[in-house]
Amino acid sequence: MGLLDRIKRAFTGEDKVIKNQTPDQEEKLVLEKYDKGLENTRQSFGEKISQLFTGWREIDDSFYDELEECLISADVGFDMTLALSDAIRQAVEDQNVYKIEDVKRVMLEEMVAIYEKEGNDSVALTENSDGPSVILFVGVNGVGKTTSVGKIAYQLKNAGKKVLLAAGDTFRAGATEQLTVWADRLGIPVVTGQEKSDPASVVFDAVKLANQEHYDYLLVDTAGRLHSKANLMNELAKMKRIIERENPNGVQEVLLVLDATTGQNALTQAKQFNDATEITGLVLTKLDGTAKGGVILSIRYELDIPVKFIGLGEQATDLQPFDAEKYMYSLIKDLIENKDINA
Repeated sequence: MGLLDRIKRAFTGEDKVIKNQTPDQEEKLVLEKYDKGLENTRQSFGEKISQLFTGWREIDDSFYDELEECLISADVGFDMTLALSDAIRQAVEDQNVYKIEDVKRVMLEEMVAIYEKEGNDSVALTENSDGPSVILFVGVNGVGKTTSVGKIAYQLKNAGKKVLLAAGDTFRAGATEQLTVWADRLGIPVVTGQEKSDPASVVFDAVKLANQEHYDYLLVDTAGRLHSKANLMNELAKMKRIIERENPNGVQEVLLVLDATTGQNALTQAKQFNDATEITGLVLTKLDGTAKGGVILSIRYELDIPVKFIGLGEQATDLQPFDAEKYMYSLIKDLIENKDINA
């Protein structure tokens, strides 16, 4: 049963409480991670929406003004907010809705419908059958880039893949050491270079080793302290040229790591990096520590770049492959289960 159907069943009384019925223990653990990791965002978002619906008795232009302000303050994003507001207006008119409870249902349905319609849902990492799959990790300093490299390496190794790391961030003091700690902890080899050395030389050595020793994945940590989009593009272009020359499959993924606690600033970073180089996917860290998880909605609406991983905790297994339905359900479930607002 899709999420739209589950919302409709809840509001028609067919289901008093929406539950994901699954006997699979691993799936239950993933749902629990989503539920706990999105708790701050869900509470903040749900509180804003509930206060809005509690305070209104009729649907007029002032209501929609308040709705838009509420959504923007919840980090849904300006463009997504306008699209959602317009869709709700149209649905309210088409369905001749006048009760606040029905407007709430319409809002949730339209939010899910817009989310499901927009964007790219491909979240699996590309894997080659001949030669290593090379993944570049990009992002500004402080977003959890190197940690994300380590956590994804951990998961790939546990999946039976042969993984090699490359410490391509030779500019930031301690970056190579940080990745080396992860490598030692995981029992995964890492290719390093001298501090301030050319990152492309590290990439060259890593690609050569990955091919010679038949690695499945090469994960490359890159510098985040680049002062302009031109510098960023030139550095990444140089790395890509070397990889494409030395690796028959070229670069499979360029993953941009973003800090969810920065809210709409994360969306701005995504636009800037995507202008500088072709981003194939996003890693959104620290989602469990923020009430700004609604930024995923605006990223989805404004950029045709899939979110591939989200950080729902500190453990390596808490960097979860992104599941759009679990995310949307975890975001709005309190509004569905507590649906007796001015009924």
